[in-house]
Amino acid sequence: MQLELRKLTKSFGDVHVLKDISFTTTSGRAMGFLGRNGSGKTTTMRCLMNVFPPDSGEIFLNGKPFVAKSASIGYLPEERGMYAKEPILDQLIYFARLRGADKKTATDNALFWLERVELSEYKNKKLEILSKGNQQKIQIIQAFLTDPDILILDEPFSGLDPVNSQLFKDIILDLLKEEKLIVFSSHQMAYVEEFCDDIALIHDGSIVLSGDLKKIKRERSWRQVLLETPTENVSQFLTTLSAEPPEKIKNSYRLKLQEDMSKEDLLTALLAQGVKVDSFNDYLPSLQQIFLESVGEQ
Repeated sequence: MQLELRKLTKSFGDVHVLKDISFTTTSGRAMGFLGRNGSGKTTTMRCLMNVFPPDSGEIFLNGKPFVAKSASIGYLPEERGMYAKEPILDQLIYFARLRGADKKTATDNALFWLERVELSEYKNKKLEILSKGNQQKIQIIQAFLTDPDILILDEPFSGLDPVNSQLFKDIILDLLKEEKLIVFSSHQMAYVEEFCDDIALIHDGSIVLSGDLKKIKRERSWRQVLLETPTENVSQFLTTLSAEPPEKIKNSYRLKLQEDMSKEDLLTALLAQGVKVDSFNDYLPSLQQIFLESVGEQ
């Protein structure tokens, strides 16, 4: 399954929010949709779900025009919309039936997901009695109730402790194995980097970078290597070999190759000087660095 957005635009009055938004994502590969606050992420998602239509542009699913009301979509909005004073199980059944499930299927699915996130004992309790993190778990599983083919998750890890974050990472990885199509938005770059195969960075209503994350990292390595060495007092010597001042990262150094130097030349020079080499690899920038370089400075 392939979802493609082509040149979406959207304005509200004189404010041009989306400017020719285009990207493609496929099932079985999570896509991280990233941007600063106010960049247009939520507007893009709402156009995708036909909360309001784009002014222009098209959306396709498997090469055919995408019709949101007939698609199987699970959506977790960043803004929370469940009812604090209603029993949890009743709410989950209600939301599942709104999406077309019959009562038995809605009940079975709600009970399954409550068990999966270890909250079955609270099924008849009001949502407001739960901690913030457990309320977030309920918010998340409402997106899964009808076994949707497409999942749009906006800040799913907000408020979760490390144990519950791992629980939902495992769930998302299982869903990817089932060939679900997942669009995932978050400011928590470590989570995105951990399991997103593709990214799309939006800034001021325009896509500034998109594609396979591993490929983007390789392209942005900029002839840099990461040297791990136990040799002490080596910084001054490394400065003579690097095109830029070497950066110390824990027990390693990031070096940029000089214009006339290959990686083999650099390694030979290190060994000739008696520098012990524990590891010597291409340096790949983090998603945080890529985000700041692509979006933060614009």
